[in-house]
Amino acid sequence: MAEQKGKIPSKYDQIMELASRKSLFYQAAEIYPNAPAGLWDFGPIGQSIRRKIVEFWRKEFIEKEHMLEVHGSQILPAPVFEGSGHLKSFADPIIQCTKCKKYERADKLISEKIGQNVPESLATDKLDALIEEHHIKCPKCKGDLGKVSKFNMMVETIVGKQGEMRTFLRPEACQTIFLNFARMAKTMRLKLPQGIAQVGGAFRNEISPRQSITRAIEFSQMDAEIFFDPEKIDEIEGFEMVAKYPVRVMRLGKESTEEFTAQELADKKIVPGKIIAYYLARTQQTWNSLGIPLEKLRFREVDKDERAFYSLATFDFEVETSIGWLELIANNYRTDHDLKGHMKQSGTNLEYVMPETGKRVLAHIWEVSAGVDRTMYAILEHALKEGKEGLYLSLNPRLAPYHCAVYPLIKKEGMPELAQEIEKLLKEDWIETLYDETGSIGRRYARADEIGVPICLTIDGDSLKNKDVTMRERDTGMQVRVPIDKLADAVRKVLKGERVIKLGQTLTPAK
Repeated sequence: MAEQKGKIPSKYDQIMELASRKSLFYQAAEIYPNAPAGLWDFGPIGQSIRRKIVEFWRKEFIEKEHMLEVHGSQILPAPVFEGSGHLKSFADPIIQCTKCKKYERADKLISEKIGQNVPESLATDKLDALIEEHHIKCPKCKGDLGKVSKFNMMVETIVGKQGEMRTFLRPEACQTIFLNFARMAKTMRLKLPQGIAQVGGAFRNEISPRQSITRAIEFSQMDAEIFFDPEKIDEIEGFEMVAKYPVRVMRLGKESTEEFTAQELADKKIVPGKIIAYYLARTQQTWNSLGIPLEKLRFREVDKDERAFYSLATFDFEVETSIGWLELIANNYRTDHDLKGHMKQSGTNLEYVMPETGKRVLAHIWEVSAGVDRTMYAILEHALKEGKEGLYLSLNPRLAPYHCAVYPLIKKEGMPELAQEIEKLLKEDWIETLYDETGSIGRRYARADEIGVPICLTIDGDSLKNKDVTMRERDTGMQVRVPIDKLADAVRKVLKGERVIKLGQTLTPAK
């Protein structure tokens, strides 16, 4: 991305430039001039980071909370969305320019103009009044805007030879989980409370996609739905582990973030019960561990007029970025809305039978629905640092596109052969490696740092004699000598967060 002379690029511009130059992500069908906005492809480095974000979530959140993971169809029949309410209620306010005819999301356009959050559920006449009050024009041609109307965001598909079956791409991954609940209860011996999770695509017909992968037509969600008996909303195993953990919350009517322990959230009725307080705490812990500083995270309590139509309580989990506060996770108390709607529409009884008493319960649901792509953007922005050799990504080692880089110091004297042998041994241990023998060793270090590789292994003349290599740390440039037969263990320790300086005996000057 070209810079204007004298202008300091924002973190957003820097990420977009890096993403383009290293093919982290880029517009889908880019070789076609009229390809639609809001569709993105991910290159090898970007896809590796993206995949590891999902795996981190799976290990730290889903597996540790003993959730079940499913994978469902992205295309579902229309009755599913009649049961969920999406065909009736899943609509965004849009507005069209009377001059250039371009459509815009009315709530987003007004929010950007006045610098305040405008609920998408605000009545159309009130949105019209705000546009008139603030003299808002078309951002493209500065023409006058028409009246606000509602537009259903569902993406319809054609199934069958004549398209006789009406189907839609799912607008949120969670519907599969609700449809699977009865089967899971029967075959997986569920005991409430129980989380069921899924990673997968979702599709929304965004009118004016912008800000790259943070607002797209096709996106991926890491979705967890926790089913529980509403009469036992204050009963959850392991609550004592987070009871004193401070959770960052911006309450309704407040302009700043406060900290409340999970215990205080429940005791002060800030949230409906301990189950919800527990999962707010676990969510914050997980995303902080991904590499986002705590002071940049918050749960924003959402007013009734702004909440999704199915939610009794909502706490949007947001991160502060160069493009403003960005919602990463929708945390919704969906009550029994979904199971009740699908039970009525399908005619199938979705009540849960308590194994101890035989009591029938229509489970309530607490939702933790995270955007993979938005999480990736936030992590990249907060990982971007300025080093001696320029910008680099200080990623959590577990998210790095490669676990380590392997370099022969020079392309002779047996060093490439030993380097290739070491790389092969590491790959046998499922350690992901980047091999490079082109350019100066300093330039190769810089290239690895730039994409977030946590350590570089350099094979030099001493390696041939002593059977060891130089291990260099990305963030500090510190170096130690590590025996070749200890390398796999050393790399794994770095991936778990241990410093390179602790892994070897002989410290060598940083190069």
